[in-house]
Amino acid sequence: MQLHGRIHQLPTYVKQFIAAFVIVLSVGYFTGLNFVKQTDSTNANGLVENYLGNEDAEDVAVMKFKKGEREMLTIIHTHILSISSIFFLLGGLVAITSLPKKLKAFLMIEPFFSILLTFGGIYFMWKGMLWMKWVVMISGTLMTVVYIIAAVAVLLQLFVSAEKK
Repeated sequence: MQLHGRIHQLPTYVKQFIAAFVIVLSVGYFTGLNFVKQTDSTNANGLVENYLGNEDAEDVAVMKFKKGEREMLTIIHTHILSISSIFFLLGGLVAITSLPKKLKAFLMIEPFFSILLTFGGIYFMWKGMLWMKWVVMISGTLMTVVYIIAAVAVLLQLFVSAEKK
């Protein structure tokens, strides 16, 4: 079955459906990132404080406590399942674009490594491996960059004619 470039052959109403889905998915994805920003987890120290607490620190504006094991397992479980579903659906849409095949493969597969590194890293950081904060930050950033590229590529491919590709 030939998937490459199939997006250009879809009826207009299907393209509109996909565009609406990618836009709403992106609103949800970036709302989640805004939540990360609200927890000060966009920097290394804030990330550690968010999971390990800051009750030993002096002069803190907001007191944070170390998360319990059940809470950590819930956070990791729900995020791995939901974000992998997001990237599975988005990857399926990338598969039918006319992007170069190596780029498509990267955009489709890389997020799953980033998901494991990000949330596995959070767990190991919580267990005391504080250097994992750098793995979490790098993999989380890469996951977001890949999301942006994939979502924009799908949206652009929906409205570019097959002749131009």
